[in-house]
Amino acid sequence: MTKPKAGLLLTPGASATREQPSLVALDEAVSSLGVAVERMDFPYTQAGRRAPDRPPVLLEAVRSGAAALADGHGLRPRDLFLGGRSMGGRICSMAVADGLPAKGLVLVSYPLHPPGKPEKLRTEHFPRIDVPCLFVSGTRDSFGTPDELEEATAAIPGPVSHVWIEGGDHGLRRKDAAVAAAVTDWLAPLLRRR
Repeated sequence: MTKPKAGLLLTPGASATREQPSLVALDEAVSSLGVAVERMDFPYTQAGRRAPDRPPVLLEAVRSGAAALADGHGLRPRDLFLGGRSMGGRICSMAVADGLPAKGLVLVSYPLHPPGKPEKLRTEHFPRIDVPCLFVSGTRDSFGTPDELEEATAAIPGPVSHVWIEGGDHGLRRKDAAVAAAVTDWLAPLLRRR
């Protein structure tokens, strides 16, 4: 078996599991690039609970998931991309801001603020993210408009790319192919850089 070029850890949104259709579509698309992909569940969904764990538990789950993915495929931690949908992507970005090594972040439907509460920004960790970041969001996402997200991500020192899915809401339903294409198009050139 050939060693993968890199790894991608995918995490679900707050009310979803690793079987979320968009994560499955991303897994299939990115695996075709020679990347080892792992979709993970958070402890609360594994325990059958609906309410998400507190951030320290979620962060530890991401750190453990990243370590298992790297160890399982003979990759260095800095060979991994981390990300996922909504809350999962946010937790991955917080873990990287806190020092978890990564090659980049793939953030689908980043939950910039709760719907209708633009003053409650979830960006305090952005100035500590120094890896390439991809934000894929719908143009009608109630968790953050394109203008709000572009303004907020200007605080990230690492290179930031945005892909806007026209007409998409936070769930990006029936947009899996467009999301997968955005992610593979962004990843491909980064995989050529060793």
